[in-house]
Amino acid sequence: MAHRVAVLALDRVVPFDLGIAARVFNAARDAHGNRLYEVVTCSVGGAPVRTNADFTLVVEHDERALTRADTIVVATQEPEGRLRDEGVLAADVAAALSAVPDRTRLVSICTGSFVLAALGLLDGLPATTHWMQAERFRRLFPKVDLRPDVLFVDNGRLLTSAGGAAGVDLCLHIIRRDHGAEIANSAARRCVVPPWRDGGQAQFIEHPLPAVSVTTTGPTREWALGRLRGPLTLDDLAEHARMSVRTFTRRFRAEVGMSPNQWVTQQRVDRRAACSKRATCPSRASRTRPVSAVRRSCDSTCARPSGYRPRRTAARSARPRRTHPEHRSPRHPCPLPREKEQRRVSDRIARHTTPGGAARDAARSTGQ
Repeated sequence: MAHRVAVLALDRVVPFDLGIAARVFNAARDAHGNRLYEVVTCSVGGAPVRTNADFTLVVEHDERALTRADTIVVATQEPEGRLRDEGVLAADVAAALSAVPDRTRLVSICTGSFVLAALGLLDGLPATTHWMQAERFRRLFPKVDLRPDVLFVDNGRLLTSAGGAAGVDLCLHIIRRDHGAEIANSAARRCVVPPWRDGGQAQFIEHPLPAVSVTTTGPTREWALGRLRGPLTLDDLAEHARMSVRTFTRRFRAEVGMSPNQWVTQQRVDRRAACSKRATCPSRASRTRPVSAVRRSCDSTCARPSGYRPRRTAARSARPRRTHPEHRSPRHPCPLPREKEQRRVSDRIARHTTPGGAARDAARSTGQ
């Protein structure tokens, strides 16, 4: 049975953001091409909904769709009235969302987080919203741990995202969490969007333009991506960028939204996860070559933790190693083939059992 998603459209909804959930979730398909999510759009009372553009939307479902849904997405709307000034929801909207079962997953896109915060659901939890509304959000909902520099926050049952495009990132994250990276990547390809975006809102927040002479950390990030397998320190990155460690760290965080070490770790984890998925995916790797071959190529291009050693299983460690004492290499103790070893033993027995064979061997050993 498909996972049921209900998208709640409120007054002054943003049309683009309203369609994000349906566009992304409908792109998630199983191996047979069947949709994994069933998406419906609803409003309070099933009434037409004003958008922040010059048209009104007509939806086919009312708030009863919220009680039947497994996941509810509160689309972006421009906060106005008491919600904007006092952080208080309209009575009908609060009643509709209060009737939702506790097991239902709640997701907000952009300023939809105002709705969840007004219900008190985000108190004491980290959350995000559009960076332009961060100060208002923090003033209205001081109990919420606002994270204005991230693209989305996953608290398990409650998830919030930043601007509209970050809603795409969050929906892909949900698909990845529900069905794995392969299906999420396939959905991203259908939508022609990247399956994962690095950094956070910090790269989009308006800052004074830097001087023309100021260089960015982009070339260094590209340089680091080709060296993830080996050691990569903060000093190495700063030296490549020709900056001091302090300056490089400050500019890197301003551009990417995280520290250089966090970024390097994330890239290594993502690279390893992607290669492991390809190595174990029967639909791709095994079509052209054995999984073991894919894993070997993966190990040659992906970084492993420092000090990593392959673990020998108990059964493999207990297995006797067949090596001939005369042909044992001190560095590479490879066992002789069974047939060759048996042939050598048979020849030796034959020499000692034929007339004169033992005498010839004794003479050869004494040098006569």
